[in-house]
Amino acid sequence: MATEAEALAGDWGGGVHPYRVGHRKLGMWLFIMSDSLTFSALLMGYAYLRASNVWPTPFKFYPSIVFSSVMTLVLLSSSLTMVMAVSASAHGKKSAARKWIIATALLGVTFIILHSIEWNHLISEGLRPFQLPAEWTEKWPGSTPLFGATFFGITGMHMFHVFTGCIYLFVVAARVNKLKHEDVEISGLYWHFVDLVWMFVFPMIYLLSIYPKK
Repeated sequence: MATEAEALAGDWGGGVHPYRVGHRKLGMWLFIMSDSLTFSALLMGYAYLRASNVWPTPFKFYPSIVFSSVMTLVLLSSSLTMVMAVSASAHGKKSAARKWIIATALLGVTFIILHSIEWNHLISEGLRPFQLPAEWTEKWPGSTPLFGATFFGITGMHMFHVFTGCIYLFVVAARVNKLKHEDVEISGLYWHFVDLVWMFVFPMIYLLSIYPKK
């Protein structure tokens, strides 16, 4: 019977997974960690700019906050469908896993469409990366035009991640019969990360900018 030392030596002889984690899953975790630093830097920069400048609070409860809350609900629902996809894959139900993955991607597409409608509304009001609508400057004299830069920068970065995630999920759904369960798990890790980031973006960008009632 091989000793523990011999077993460990055999493990490191090649062809196995260090720490019992597949290299693809390890790579995804490393990507998530590095991307977390990116979003953390963006949100900390946003918090600093907000604290050191006159900051407009233009989002009225209806329709802005209600609309963004619906977007949040859609994204949270996509996390649930992703959990169902991973569970189905774990039980070898490839067909069910494909359906849940496609449902997740479609919810992601819905989120992008809703977000695009919101962007279009704000742009039509006159919001630009370095320019505020005239109505806003009247309500909040001396307010910084960097509101648009931070809003479009942070939400745009997140929307890009959702967009790439949707493409990723559609590819996984198309090839699910040829993929291992680990590959479905990895796609789930990415999607849950995207959803988690939104749970920081939503309160910082939207809820802290609710238009005050008078």
